[in-house]
Amino acid sequence: MKAAWYEKFGSAEEALVVGDREDPQPGPGEVLVRLKASGVNPSDVKKRAGSFPNLLDEGYVIPHSDGAGVIEAVGEGVSGDRVGDGVWVYQAQYGRRFGTAAELVAVGDERAPLLPEGVTDDVGACLGIPVMTAHRCVFADGSVEGQTILVTGGAGRVGHYAIQWAHHAGARVIATVSNEEDDRACLAAGADAVVNYRTEDWSSEVLDANEGEPVDRVVEVEFGANLAEVLKLVRLGATIATYSSTQVPQPKLPFYQMMYQDLRIRLVIVYAMPEEAKRRAIADIDEASRAGKLQHRVAHVVGLDDIAKAHVLIEDGGFRGCVVVRP
Repeated sequence: MKAAWYEKFGSAEEALVVGDREDPQPGPGEVLVRLKASGVNPSDVKKRAGSFPNLLDEGYVIPHSDGAGVIEAVGEGVSGDRVGDGVWVYQAQYGRRFGTAAELVAVGDERAPLLPEGVTDDVGACLGIPVMTAHRCVFADGSVEGQTILVTGGAGRVGHYAIQWAHHAGARVIATVSNEEDDRACLAAGADAVVNYRTEDWSSEVLDANEGEPVDRVVEVEFGANLAEVLKLVRLGATIATYSSTQVPQPKLPFYQMMYQDLRIRLVIVYAMPEEAKRRAIADIDEASRAGKLQHRVAHVVGLDDIAKAHVLIEDGGFRGCVVVRP
């Protein structure tokens, strides 16, 4: 099969190689998927750059956790009826070396849910990390109906879906953005109000947008950088669900202030989600997709030979939506 891989850590141009590798075979409980699209996420480029120093101890790595394609064969214990199913793939390169940046991938049967009717392969390759992360952030701590949720970075990959999940679940949604284009995108996704986080003391504008009342929950994209402002706008007993802290990777916590606010801090990553939470997310993704309730944005699509370009796009940012590689 044709695949992309790396045998050393480094820049995309230096580390990524494209060529031929032996076809994988499905083991017990696995399915073999012929991939039509592979999604690229920040965790993929961080791994390639060396964020997991032991990742290459056993040999080369085929990157990317998300993808979409068609089941071509099944391993022992999996129904042969699955052959021919269109599926989306998540968590392909977690705890193992072989991901979706290839023509074929063998994954656990449960990691290849049916692709909802009407969903393209390119979109299917974006359902894993962005949509499941957003789902976990919104729903991990119970119903949000009637609550107010702040989604920081609402125009980002996860924020875009968090707005939609919260909106469809009956929450009032306030999002933060940095420009008018993102403002419009958040409103179109279902936000009730939008605040520019580049404004000094933006927390007061969030409170104004919520009629002076503190918010119930926060879906946070920059935990360390935003914490001081967020603590000004949350109610007693609020939940902050965060999935990233890139600008301040080792935040300093004002412990007593947070304790007296009786806050719950939830750290979210798809890989560590309980299996039941993953199953619920998959079921909700299927239902929402079939009902046409989810908006998607595929910003860039490149061929496998240009995978380095896809990684650079993720690293550079400056756009909204997902990046897809077609094997």
